[in-house]
Amino acid sequence: MAAPYELSDDSVVVVIGSGAGGGTLGNELAQKGIDTVILEAGGRHEFTDFINDEWGSFGQLAWLDNRTTSGDWRVSRDFPNLPAWIVKAVGGSTTHWAGASLRFQEHELRVLSEYGAVEGANLLDWPITLADLEPYYDKAEKKMRVTRTHDLPGLPGNNNYKIMEAGAKKLGYKEVHTGRMAINSVDDDRPMCQQSGFCFQGCKFSAKWSTLYTEIPEGEETGKLEVRANAHVLKIEHDDSGKVSGVVYADKDGNQHRQAARAVCVAGNSIESPRMLLNSASSQFPDGLANSSGQVGKNYMRHMTGSVYAVFDKPVNFYRGTTMAGIISDEARNNPKRGFVGGYEMETLALGLPFMAAFLNPGAWGREFTAALDMYDHMAGMWIVGEDMPQESNAISLHDELKDAHGMPIPNVHFTDHPNDVAMRNHAYGQGSAVYDAVGATATYPTPPYPSTHNLGTNRMSAKPEDGVVNKFGQTHDIANLFISDGSQFTTGAAENPTLTIVTLAIRQADYIAEQMSQGAI
Repeated sequence: MAAPYELSDDSVVVVIGSGAGGGTLGNELAQKGIDTVILEAGGRHEFTDFINDEWGSFGQLAWLDNRTTSGDWRVSRDFPNLPAWIVKAVGGSTTHWAGASLRFQEHELRVLSEYGAVEGANLLDWPITLADLEPYYDKAEKKMRVTRTHDLPGLPGNNNYKIMEAGAKKLGYKEVHTGRMAINSVDDDRPMCQQSGFCFQGCKFSAKWSTLYTEIPEGEETGKLEVRANAHVLKIEHDDSGKVSGVVYADKDGNQHRQAARAVCVAGNSIESPRMLLNSASSQFPDGLANSSGQVGKNYMRHMTGSVYAVFDKPVNFYRGTTMAGIISDEARNNPKRGFVGGYEMETLALGLPFMAAFLNPGAWGREFTAALDMYDHMAGMWIVGEDMPQESNAISLHDELKDAHGMPIPNVHFTDHPNDVAMRNHAYGQGSAVYDAVGATATYPTPPYPSTHNLGTNRMSAKPEDGVVNKFGQTHDIANLFISDGSQFTTGAAENPTLTIVTLAIRQADYIAEQMSQGAI
């Protein structure tokens, strides 16, 4: 089938990536009548094709291109070529995510003012406020059908949640419920959640929001959106005036093409997005595109994470039901008296037996380890996710020697925990264990973070060009028709899962791009 847009058509907006940011932005632009091309590095899988098996699904969806990692953190040792777990497919990581959709708190957008200077951290206030985001949060929640918002009921609690809730209430926690989840709790044009328990392996029922079967088909129906799968972007080109003019990509056979563009929006995740800008260096931009501040790739964040699992006398079967429909939010406030700034959430989590064996204690073996696995059906589990500190030294950079299949330098992911992250994680381990101990756990297992799935920062938003990469609309300070449209524009990470905010910013950015185009500014 012939593509609706010619490669030479320089009137189109090119969006790189089809996940929460790119897929949403592409649809929003198309709905406004703007000709849009989404370039997605991975293939297109219909939701009925998802594999309800952890390793099989990982092979189907994961971004497995070579990467390297460095820094003082165990993921460098245990997962040297998998420093982050993201998806390479149409829909991006919205096919893989659990669905938790939480708004930022007001103080989390002004952390430098709230926390003060933190030694070793590169804190900065966002150039936007919660009031700026609230109308767009409303739109995002309605679009994504987030439970417990806009009169949508919450999802039912499974056994894993009931244990968490009981323990939390015994400790005096108040903010405990089945979460705000972008998973249908009522039937509409998509079915409601079927409680199958394979949220991370792609929802075979399309109950969970994903750009794959919501935003992208809606955009395609307008006739104003084309999605090119297996289009791996290599670099972004610019004209003599310094404006971006096109995108070079390789198809599934390795053949290179150039799509002309009126504007380019980069939404390739916090690793690939800065890599594209750095790989697009030229004589005019020797340090990479939009990098006059030197901040492209810097301030990489992945959230403070970890898990706590507990064993009980009676079976729990925690793997049955929606994976993350349960949350304790009481610790998400900023209370420096705990020994750290920022806060964290505790959210229900169940891994299948294969991933539990791999991640409970990577590389472990012996009586204690096997005893835990023997009690798999008696387990309950939670994930802890909190605000980590941005550090300029935590960064995505281009490898000096290693190249990918297309001859481009691969990314190196450097990450070292900040002492604030360590203090927060230790506190969370203690509170998570206490939740389970309060309801009779026979053993608890605090476990280290898995390869990161919440990748943030690296092209951060700032009021001043010298402090970051983009302005309050995700428009790069240096190049007016180049935008960042994913979580890499986050100034800081907050305690909340980021997808709702990525979608919110994409909706807001689409309005801004349309306005700028109507005025001839881009």
